[in-house]
Amino acid sequence: MAPSDLASLTLFPATPAQVLESRKRTWPQWGGALTEEQYLERDAQMEAMEHATDSKLVTWVLAPRDQPDTLDFMCACETYKRQGLFRYAGSRELQEGACYGVACVFTPPGNRGKGYASHMMRLLHWVTSGRTGEYNLPDFPAEWGAPPPEVKAAGNAVFSVLYSDVGENFYKQAGPGLEKAGGWEARGPVSTIWEIPQHAEVQQSHGENGWTWLKHGDLDALWEKDVQLIRRTMENLPASSPTYHTGQPTAFATYLPDKGVGSFHIFRSMFAAESVVSMDIWGVEKNDGSIDQPTYASWSIDVRPLPPTLIVTRISATETEFPGLLGKIQEAARKSGVGRMEVWNIPEHLKKVATETGGKTYERKEHLPAIKWYGKGTTADMEWVFNEKFCWC
Repeated sequence: MAPSDLASLTLFPATPAQVLESRKRTWPQWGGALTEEQYLERDAQMEAMEHATDSKLVTWVLAPRDQPDTLDFMCACETYKRQGLFRYAGSRELQEGACYGVACVFTPPGNRGKGYASHMMRLLHWVTSGRTGEYNLPDFPAEWGAPPPEVKAAGNAVFSVLYSDVGENFYKQAGPGLEKAGGWEARGPVSTIWEIPQHAEVQQSHGENGWTWLKHGDLDALWEKDVQLIRRTMENLPASSPTYHTGQPTAFATYLPDKGVGSFHIFRSMFAAESVVSMDIWGVEKNDGSIDQPTYASWSIDVRPLPPTLIVTRISATETEFPGLLGKIQEAARKSGVGRMEVWNIPEHLKKVATETGGKTYERKEHLPAIKWYGKGTTADMEWVFNEKFCWC
């Protein structure tokens, strides 16, 4: 795309008509077994949920500066504003800040290969982060014309995250300046898979005593406990570790799972999977009174591709308690006829037990978690903590 063309385009928050047009464009590729009507209804219902209300969900369109409301926009994406937690090396002080999940990046076939999506993602930094010196952005390139209009409901993020299905380089090269660098960097696309035996030995060996099954409505209470665990963990992280992305990070950051972030997966699963899987249990918790490392897990169901997979979205356990927790998760899967379970980035202290219990670990080539850091230091030098499926959007 020529510089003059770039300068004629910018990023706008979508009008209701543009939101609808954007969703209609994505249905043929992402709708799966849903009809277009069902797909649009699902998104309308999710838009009214806690993780999206109060302008936390914004659809963005790349459009001509003089036609901001056109339905013939070049491409679109969505952002979800969330609560993040971070701290800098050398301090145990936890800070809260805005962060974003980026989703539904889509260019219609007729507009592909023209650089529109790359430019949209470069501009996205300028509406989700801040424009003062503390946010670590370069000068806005003159070749791009004026910066996109600031949006009251957006901005001031300390980091943002997306999940790439087009490899590592596309989003990494979509930085906030002219250089093809400085964008989102892939982190830990690691899955551990168990094939679930269909006999009942695991179920019998662990029983019901002390365990509580969690339905959709029970999860908010779990997230409240989980936030406290995440806070304690963040406060006590060692300054360096061979398990970190970089040996001695300049900063640590994580999403928090409350305020609807961890629960929207469940609704999405219920909507997409109801014709394939009958499930009303979405988590399990052991009532052992432990505070330091309580035992619980939440999950969703992925039906694309078939056969369905139970994907653990959040997990907490000691090495000792993990086999029992694993047994309960597999019991829930077995009752619903699901023969496979998956965990993203299983905690380091559970990896050995995961292997001993039949888990197979591999590096994914899709759904690559990628992060962009806007705080002090660089993305390469920060540590993304709790990089699990609950963050996904």
